[in-house]
Amino acid sequence: MMGLFSEVLKVLCILCLMKCVSGIGANWGTQASHPLPPDIVVQMLKDNGFQKVKLFDAEDDIMDALRKSGIQVMVGIPNDLLAGLASSEKTAENWVSTNVSKHVDGGVDIRYVAVGNEPFLQTFNGSYLQTTFPALQNIQAALIKAGLSNQVKVTVPLNADVYESSSGLPSDGDFRSNIHDLMLSIVKFLNDNAAPFTVNIYPFISLYDDPNFPLDYAFFQGAASPVIDGSITYNNVFDANHDTLVAALRKNGFGNLSIIIGEIGWPTDGDMNANLQYARQFNQGFMNHISSNQGTPLRPGPVDAYLFSLIDEDEKSIQPGNFERHWGIFYYDGMPKYQLSLGSTNSTLVGAKGVKYQDKKWCVFKPTASLDDPKVAPSVSYACGNADCTSLGYKTSCGDLDARGNISYAFNSYFQENDQDSRACDFSHLATVTTEDPSTPTCKFIIMIDADSAASWRLRPVEGGSGVAYLGLISFLTLLLVAL
Repeated sequence: MMGLFSEVLKVLCILCLMKCVSGIGANWGTQASHPLPPDIVVQMLKDNGFQKVKLFDAEDDIMDALRKSGIQVMVGIPNDLLAGLASSEKTAENWVSTNVSKHVDGGVDIRYVAVGNEPFLQTFNGSYLQTTFPALQNIQAALIKAGLSNQVKVTVPLNADVYESSSGLPSDGDFRSNIHDLMLSIVKFLNDNAAPFTVNIYPFISLYDDPNFPLDYAFFQGAASPVIDGSITYNNVFDANHDTLVAALRKNGFGNLSIIIGEIGWPTDGDMNANLQYARQFNQGFMNHISSNQGTPLRPGPVDAYLFSLIDEDEKSIQPGNFERHWGIFYYDGMPKYQLSLGSTNSTLVGAKGVKYQDKKWCVFKPTASLDDPKVAPSVSYACGNADCTSLGYKTSCGDLDARGNISYAFNSYFQENDQDSRACDFSHLATVTTEDPSTPTCKFIIMIDADSAASWRLRPVEGGSGVAYLGLISFLTLLLVAL
């Protein structure tokens, strides 16, 4: 009898959890040279009807801005903290005290602690396989000790590569063979504690990794070649991916475990398939898809999701690809990239208010400078290695620039990130400051947010010209060849 009561209570907790987190959320990342002030971002979240936000760390200024905002918070624990949390219950208790209890007491509506971020991603080569589950257990124990375990649930945001299908059909879904037992331990732990399974689903990555991936299958407007799985027809990859997870959970006895889509979105630059048109098409299609509360074939009902991401981040690692810095539905300054209805009272996005900018001036390649100057290549390499040139390249937003335009873009990016310091527009006397905007119809030469209003601006070295290798972008010589 008590066992039945326990199961009923668990189901009620899950239903309550699902009810309490309705509405669309957003991922708020802060890997930017000039982040928007937190109070501006919180107001932007409210203006756009976001009811939830997912953070990757517990930064005090952000948490302070979220006090009494009415926004529910998922606060993250970075992967590099997992080992310490796994090895020490006291460390976990201290983390909860500093990053959860303090802020809950201060009026922040924290609902989840995200333990790690995609820790089992195959590219991590098993770095966090031994520490993630013990860290999860210790954080849960710390939440219980702090009296917060009913309000704050633990979860682990996982990449969709933790599950697979031997046949390619969703119904054959199961957890990846090399982590199968570990995944079952985590899933059982989440289930026992009425906590959700959080998964990040990226149809864009499927297209990025496989040029032959059917583009229409990535969106939500029907596919020329849908996936037929028994009596179910899948017309988009989101439903198929999501239901592969549902099938994996069912197969292992956890078919009722609640699911959160921790990250989903489409980038706007840095790759031929990362553009404003595709991003709007995908994100609006996704919003329309979930606003009906129809769910997916194997999991009907509301979908709990966080868009990735809110704002562009110009300091994110570009190891996965240059698109990594362009996931935002807003530009770096909080301005909307395209029209998008989030299903709230607004029919389109509302931009940030009160943003202050630096002066209207840019750093460009001198008209009198020669492309054949041997100092050009190392100067561009240095500028891009210490700023952001991910909008340069084949079929990107700045792909229409000629050789001189490419050089100017690199110089200006470095100049702006260094708060228009005059020393940052020299480059062995190849550069000059101009008040004439060098932007083109598709390529914007930015003016950075004013340093006084940016949240955590970090000064960069402005001396020198060589010694920093620029990796991860198209080489300067390739840019010149394309432009010429």
